[in-house]
Amino acid sequence: MSQKDAGVSPARTALRHDWTREQIRGIYRQPLPDLLYSAQKAHREFHDPRRVQFCRLLSIKTGGCPEDCTYCPQSAHYTTEVSRGGLLPVDEVVEFAERARSEGATRFCMGAAWRQVQDGEDFENILKMVSRVARLGMEVCCSLGMLDDSQAGRLADAGLTAYNHNLDTSPEFYGQIITTRNYDDRLRTLASVRKAGVTVCCGGIIGLGESEGDRIGLLHQLSSLDPHPESVPINALVRVAGTPLEHLDALDPLVFVRTIATARILMPASMVRLSAGRKALSREAVALCFVAGANSLFIGEKLLTTPNPEPDDDAAMLQSLGLEPLPLQ
Repeated sequence: MSQKDAGVSPARTALRHDWTREQIRGIYRQPLPDLLYSAQKAHREFHDPRRVQFCRLLSIKTGGCPEDCTYCPQSAHYTTEVSRGGLLPVDEVVEFAERARSEGATRFCMGAAWRQVQDGEDFENILKMVSRVARLGMEVCCSLGMLDDSQAGRLADAGLTAYNHNLDTSPEFYGQIITTRNYDDRLRTLASVRKAGVTVCCGGIIGLGESEGDRIGLLHQLSSLDPHPESVPINALVRVAGTPLEHLDALDPLVFVRTIATARILMPASMVRLSAGRKALSREAVALCFVAGANSLFIGEKLLTTPNPEPDDDAAMLQSLGLEPLPLQ
């Protein structure tokens, strides 16, 4: 199918990395119909609007993380229902990836509840996982915490497609969400990933109790990265009992939609991924997220340790919207 047949215009808009916060605020605050119209135009320049990439995320090492991220049930600082576990066996992870591919996933993501990558047996086994999943023809993404240049290079050599390391929120609000690492730590890891030639998966979480200015600040940070992250996951907070954020008010879905639409306009060539928190959204809200420019979602019954819609529900939703999964390349 040609770009013209798919409803995609040839890409013309030059990517920008010099957006100001005031410019981003002006985009974000537009009347919603105008914002969605602009986001759709940006989306169609760079992507097939009918295609949605399926991703599958597996927790390969769960719980006991020394970080104090206030949203995370895997933090050792909080008492939640998440139990600690060691690194999963390589064969078990590869079998899970094979099932994910058979269900339509073209990107397989592996997350480990670590502060940072440590050289040793566990890392060697992760390199084996990456290599074997890459041989399945899938995109391979890891989220393992902070890493250095050498570790990023070894992951690249093993066949890693992308590395996930989210900024979470604005620099100003970050210290109220996490105290065990700082924003510069995050940015240094992203620089190591870039240096290794691995694509960057970097987004944030909406609904942490942040202000509109903090959402603008997060989008400013992401869109100022040069190049833009190839993958931008936008998460809605999943309020988990036992974490400090469990009693926050539910996120207004239209705030989530506005954030996705603004991300699409600022970073039109990136994959904007509808990530955690989707189970709490109505089908209509999810539909608006796709109208706003999201073109990827995570399938499976859970994301790491939090609930996710059932596969049959996702299939029915996409069919009702006339959207199709992105095939393996």
